[in-house]
Amino acid sequence: MKLSQNARIVLEKRYLKRDGDGNIAESSEDMFRRVADTVAAAENAYNPPGKAACMAEEFYGMMTGFEFLPNSPTLLNAGRELGLLSSCFVLPVADSVAGIAKAVGEAMVIHQYGGGTGFAFDAIRPEDDPVKSGHKVAGGPVRLVGVFSEAVNYIKQAGVRCGCNSASLPVNHPDILKFIRAKDEGSHSANFGINIALTDDFIRKVRRGEDYELVNPRTGRVSGSLSAAEVFYRIARSSWETGDPGIMFIDRINKDNPTPRLGEFITTDPCGGQPLLPYESATLGTINLSGMLLKEGNCCRVDYPRLGGLIAKAVRFLDDVLEVNRYPSAEVEKAARATRKIGLGFMGFAEMLIKLGIRYDSAEAVSAADELMAFVKEAACQATEELALERGAFPAFAGSIYAQKGAKPRRNATCLTFTNTGTTSIIADTSVGIHPIYSLVMVRNILDGQRLLDINHAFEETARERGFFSPALIEKLLTGESPCNCPEIPEDYRRLLVTARDIQPEWCIRVQAAFQKYTDNAISQTVNFPADASVEDIADLFLKAHELGLKGVTAYRDSSRELQVLCTGADCRDIARKYFEDCCV
Repeated sequence: MKLSQNARIVLEKRYLKRDGDGNIAESSEDMFRRVADTVAAAENAYNPPGKAACMAEEFYGMMTGFEFLPNSPTLLNAGRELGLLSSCFVLPVADSVAGIAKAVGEAMVIHQYGGGTGFAFDAIRPEDDPVKSGHKVAGGPVRLVGVFSEAVNYIKQAGVRCGCNSASLPVNHPDILKFIRAKDEGSHSANFGINIALTDDFIRKVRRGEDYELVNPRTGRVSGSLSAAEVFYRIARSSWETGDPGIMFIDRINKDNPTPRLGEFITTDPCGGQPLLPYESATLGTINLSGMLLKEGNCCRVDYPRLGGLIAKAVRFLDDVLEVNRYPSAEVEKAARATRKIGLGFMGFAEMLIKLGIRYDSAEAVSAADELMAFVKEAACQATEELALERGAFPAFAGSIYAQKGAKPRRNATCLTFTNTGTTSIIADTSVGIHPIYSLVMVRNILDGQRLLDINHAFEETARERGFFSPALIEKLLTGESPCNCPEIPEDYRRLLVTARDIQPEWCIRVQAAFQKYTDNAISQTVNFPADASVEDIADLFLKAHELGLKGVTAYRDSSRELQVLCTGADCRDIARKYFEDCCV
């Protein structure tokens, strides 16, 4: 198993088991073996003796070959005391002291186990609304962001890894203008995202320049109105300034709700890729597309037979996770087992395009995404139907949209989800999710302040093979220079190396729309804008995202935060120089 230097650092810092003195107590291979054996144990309930051992070898091979990796909690907790293998959860927040306290307590337990939490504050009465005592007023949803942030940060400060968080509010809530700026008040966690749920009717009013009504969730009555266009502009402006809030198109999300009889979606997991009902969880895994290619002479093509076989194994792996998972509460376990939702996604799409000789910002890339996903949807559907024959359909199947259409029974209510694959893509040494490559050479600010030099693996491999790799080129790219402006790179290859800074943002959501067309859950996508982008640029992108049928999107303008995870610039040169001092070129 070949691990990059950054992958080793990430695994040692975050995932490998340690003894009582804090010393690493397993190798990377041991970790993958631990995960494979734990997850494959689920096979014993459905198959003859020996099947579990066989599947454990299959699971181990696809992980150590970096063809497929599960979400972080599975790598961290499988076969260990905590045993929580799902990534994220949605917790309801009732409009009462008891309800808020219950949600805070549940969130702290989930974070203790290594998960993340999404909260919808739809039911929370507005700030200064009356409460039962008569002489007090409510704090409102904005203050709750601080309450939940402090609670989960307490767990993190105790030295236990915790996941990300998000809070959402419907656009017709009376406190919407305050909520848009929620992270301006106090020192809220950097990993606490803010999302606004937009309706189709709201977007129509934005386009028409009309007002819309605000509704008090406590009374159900109209409490005022605002200009839809002005509110939309404020959302875009706040996103321009800080990267928050993101937006969800809640009507589009509910259009794909597989179990409407169980309730409507009001929010998603923290990453935005998995719409969830209260107490449902996200059980996620990712296939590395960069490794799903066949080379024929000087050209590559997608190895669809291999990809199809991998999808079947990955769906089985994730369904097995649901069986061996140690859930943090009875309510979470009941919800998870009722729908058995899984989320299989991809990383390495941008690298795949380069190997195929396709520019990311092209109609050919959109067409490639469409062709790929048509195959993926069919393969995933077939895999979950075959599992249903072996194990039975998910318990809520009878009232689902599939039963209403007369479709075959399925083991899982949903199968496909696209999330950010931050540390997972570092381990696999490939590009993040379906995003364009941020930069061929960059610095990652992660792991409690540690700065890692990241040179795109596929680029370095080609540069060395073709003889144009050099410290001078790496430093040049690290300062932020576009590869398109580097004559050291041969022209035929250079034309393919468009990065997030070279691409018009609309191409990102066109590619995302091609993936969304075949995805039953949602897609977590942050569209990068240059530092000189305008508020109107971001507003236009949000409207285009709705027009293209996306379920949500987040925008980030370069350098809009004091500290960002991925960065380039002249101040990064010292990291590159140290890298070349420590290793031979």
